[in-house]
Amino acid sequence: MSVQEFKSTKQSVGTRVDVFIAAKYPQFARSAIKPLFNQHSVNVNGQAAKPGYKLRSGDKISVNTQDLMSEPRPIELPVIYEDKDVLVIDKPAGILTHSKGALNLEPTVASFIRGKINNKQLTGNRAGIVHRLDRVTSGVIICARNLSALKWLQKQFSGRKAKKVYLAVVEGIPEPKEAIIDAPIGRNPKRPQTFKVSSGGRPAQTRYKVLKGITKDKKDFSLLELRPLSGRTHQIRIHLAYIGYPIVGDQLYGHSGPGMLLHS
Repeated sequence: MSVQEFKSTKQSVGTRVDVFIAAKYPQFARSAIKPLFNQHSVNVNGQAAKPGYKLRSGDKISVNTQDLMSEPRPIELPVIYEDKDVLVIDKPAGILTHSKGALNLEPTVASFIRGKINNKQLTGNRAGIVHRLDRVTSGVIICARNLSALKWLQKQFSGRKAKKVYLAVVEGIPEPKEAIIDAPIGRNPKRPQTFKVSSGGRPAQTRYKVLKGITKDKKDFSLLELRPLSGRTHQIRIHLAYIGYPIVGDQLYGHSGPGMLLHS
């Protein structure tokens, strides 16, 4: 067991212990700190602490850093293509591309890549990943197996030489059948984990094309080909909902369902 110890000072009196711990480990998301308390890995004065405990002057705080550095459990993902430079993964819906903190012990594409390539130059939270997909989106992710490939891929994506194409099933049949949605996107202050079309947001454009109309149970749906011309978070989902054709199963921007029908 590896334990790191801290002592409360006058400046930290009244601070919640979970906030105190998060400040000591800024490389980890706050959401990654919470499981430490569930595992009784944070003690104050020798006793297991609750996250809401407010520190007093002279309190001794200990953290089991072995738990903090735990690795996600192994996972196997479909490999579409691989060579000495790249690995191409077919990410299923429901799998994170990478965790937001080391204490998120669920398997991710990044944890799979780390185990697959075993390259000491490509470690950390994102390993050789150069682009991401939302948890609820399925599709292809290309990863670098070495540092030179990583730099080359990063250059392709930052220079927008890599083209992204998505398929989605949406509610309704958009008119016109082919167009560019041009609407800026910013964070939604009422729902901080989401975004929305906002005049003060960042420029965002998505090209769509209706491939096929579908009628089921007297309801219209469409299969769309989508090409994001910019790279905002949740961009395709927001744009389609904005014009009135949300993706089927999009619980954030549309209606609930068994799964979101968006594939890259």
